[in-house]
Amino acid sequence: MRAVIIGTGPAGISAAETLRRLDPACEVTSLSAEPYPPYSPPAMADHFLTGREETLYWKGVDIAEQLRIDERREAVVSGIDCDNREVVLQDGGRVGYEALIIASGSRLYAPIKGADKPGVLDFKSLKTANELVGKVRRGEASKALIVGAGLIGVELSLLLVELGLKVTVIERESWVMPRILDQETASVVETALMERGVDLRLGVSVDEFFGEPEVTSVRLHSGAVEHADLFVAATGVRPHVEFLAGTPVAVGWGVQVDEYMGTPIKDVYAAGDVAEAADLLSGERYVHAIFPNAVAQGRVAAANALGSKVRYEGAESMNSLKHLGVPVVAIGTIQGADEVVKGGTKGSVRSLYLKDNRIIGVQLALDTSAAGLYRSLMLRRVNVRRYIREIQSPDFSPADSIFTWPSLPHTPLATRATS
Repeated sequence: MRAVIIGTGPAGISAAETLRRLDPACEVTSLSAEPYPPYSPPAMADHFLTGREETLYWKGVDIAEQLRIDERREAVVSGIDCDNREVVLQDGGRVGYEALIIASGSRLYAPIKGADKPGVLDFKSLKTANELVGKVRRGEASKALIVGAGLIGVELSLLLVELGLKVTVIERESWVMPRILDQETASVVETALMERGVDLRLGVSVDEFFGEPEVTSVRLHSGAVEHADLFVAATGVRPHVEFLAGTPVAVGWGVQVDEYMGTPIKDVYAAGDVAEAADLLSGERYVHAIFPNAVAQGRVAAANALGSKVRYEGAESMNSLKHLGVPVVAIGTIQGADEVVKGGTKGSVRSLYLKDNRIIGVQLALDTSAAGLYRSLMLRRVNVRRYIREIQSPDFSPADSIFTWPSLPHTPLATRATS
């Protein structure tokens, strides 16, 4: 069989590994718009801080050779010809397939006037990140202005401070990482940012990037103007689906897939940050753009491309900060909770969001030692009412294994597909 994978991120390379493991004779072609070997986006900040390449190129720079796949770099996809089963490239080339896995990832989403002008950078791909950090290391910038205080904006602000820049972060919401953290947990992050020297502006909106030929400042909604040497948009991401326009592949926010990671088009699958997959807890379809989901989805898509019928049990929402020096973990959702249980030791934050006596969301700061235990309770859908004192206790820790508690009722989950 001839399989083509669009994208060599965590979903794409996990799909390639699975294809090779399950079918040593399969012809695999992977297409990447970037000039680099497959890399791990979450490891970019660590790479630029330490210079380490082991975590960035998480499968090795020679992974294509190891897997015996045809890896084509700087191969930009412009469309898919589903009738003829071909991927159309920007340079006019065509790549035929018998099975296609769309793992094209996501790109910057910046709905601000002027965000497409020269001089507005992002930290979404290794190519743009190298450009950004290169300007810093060449001494071309001393002051950076980041628009957006989501996960990427927060981690990037800390990276740029470590590299010696003065950094201002502007966020239109009233706390950082508003899509991930509640206000109390966010306050711990905000304190850490300010202690590192980040100038944090919350509740402030940017109306426009402006300057000619390159951006030189931003105009705030208040009319005030802020100048800097380096401008970064970190306002969110959007799945890479533009090349699917005019095709029969169903697209909402991302590529809509079923429980097999399949699309309505025969032999066409999607995985990773581009895929709208079911949420593990709610069953609703979202794009769950985190590393573990991408890896699991890539494996399922590849197995099914070879003719298996492996169900994807659903995606999780789980985020953590690694470069603050202050551990922060958010799991699940805070939406729809009918009760919030507070706990934690002095100075730490521990918030459990419950619905019908079951945990649907966890927010931890400073002390994250029990994160795995709370996650297990949440995924097993355990009714925690009779154990509320234990899980609320400041001393609750992994030593209080749930398996020592008698007869925990739970709803078992399907076995996750593994490579």
